[in-house]
Amino acid sequence: MTSLSASLVRGALLSPLKRAGRPDAALPPDRPTRPAAPVAPGPLAAYGRICGFTESGALPLTYPHVLAFPDTMRLMTGRAFPLPVLGLVHTWIEIAPHRPVEPTEPLELTVYAQELNPHRRGTEVTMTTEARVAGELVWESRSGYLSRHAPRRPESDPASTPSAAEAGANLPAATASSAGRPAAASPEELPARVEWSLPGDLGRRYGAVSGDRNPIHLYPLTARLFGFPRAIAHGMWTAARCLAETRNPAAVRTLRIDFRAPVLLPATVTYAADAAGDAFALRGPGDRVHLVGAVTRKG
Repeated sequence: MTSLSASLVRGALLSPLKRAGRPDAALPPDRPTRPAAPVAPGPLAAYGRICGFTESGALPLTYPHVLAFPDTMRLMTGRAFPLPVLGLVHTWIEIAPHRPVEPTEPLELTVYAQELNPHRRGTEVTMTTEARVAGELVWESRSGYLSRHAPRRPESDPASTPSAAEAGANLPAATASSAGRPAAASPEELPARVEWSLPGDLGRRYGAVSGDRNPIHLYPLTARLFGFPRAIAHGMWTAARCLAETRNPAAVRTLRIDFRAPVLLPATVTYAADAAGDAFALRGPGDRVHLVGAVTRKG
C-alpha cells in the first residue's frame, strides 16, 4: 500500500471520531517536508500527457502541488488535524510561481496548515505548500478545503458571509482595477474556445498518475457512497487542463482558480477564455460553471 493510500485509509478510520466546527479547534504545527530531489521523468511525462501540457522544459505550474499531495494528505489525516478528511471539498487554489523550475533541479517541498476559518457552510482550512531549490523559494500555493456542517453562527453574522472561495472574489481579472479598467466578462459570457469530451475512466487514469485515488473519482458505486450519482473529475485535473491552454506560462505571476461545481463523468465540457487567456472558465451543459480562474502576468 502506498503512503497516500495508507493516509486515505487512516483518514477514513479517524473521520468519524472528529467533530468539525469545534470552537477550541487548533491546527497541528507540523510541517512535513519532502527532501530535495529531482523530479522523476516518467511520472512527469504521464502527468503532462493526461493534462495536455506540452514538453516545454519547465515543470507545469500545478505539478509541485501533485508532488506535495501525499504529505498534505498525511497531515490532514493525522490525529491532530481537527477536520474529518472524508467529505472535505477542495474549493480554491492560488499559485505563485516565483521562477520556472526545471525537472532536474532538486526540489524540496514543505506543507502546513495555515489557518482555520468559519464559513457559512461549515469550516474552511487553508493549506500551504512551498517549494525550494537550495533554500530559494521558487513556488508556493494556498488551497482552501471546506468541511461542511451546520454553521454555529447565525446567517446575519459577518463570519457567515460567503468566502472568496465560494463567491469567486479576489479574482484579479474578474474585478475592476483601481486604475478604472472595466470588469472582465462573467464566466458565462467568456467566449468558448474548445470543447473536451471526458471519458468515464478519467478519474482512475488521473488518479494513477497523481496518486489521488479518492473513491469519489473512481467508479459510480464508490462515488455514490459520498452522495455523487457518478464519479467526478479531480478538481486539480480540471485546473491543470485549463492551465495547459494558457499562453506563456513562464510569464505567470499568480494564478487563482475557484472550483464551483463538480464535473460528473463522462462529460462534455467547454473551455472558455478571454482573448489574452488571462480569465477563463470551464462550463458544462446549460452553461453550468464548474471552474473559474484568472492569471496575472509579470511586467
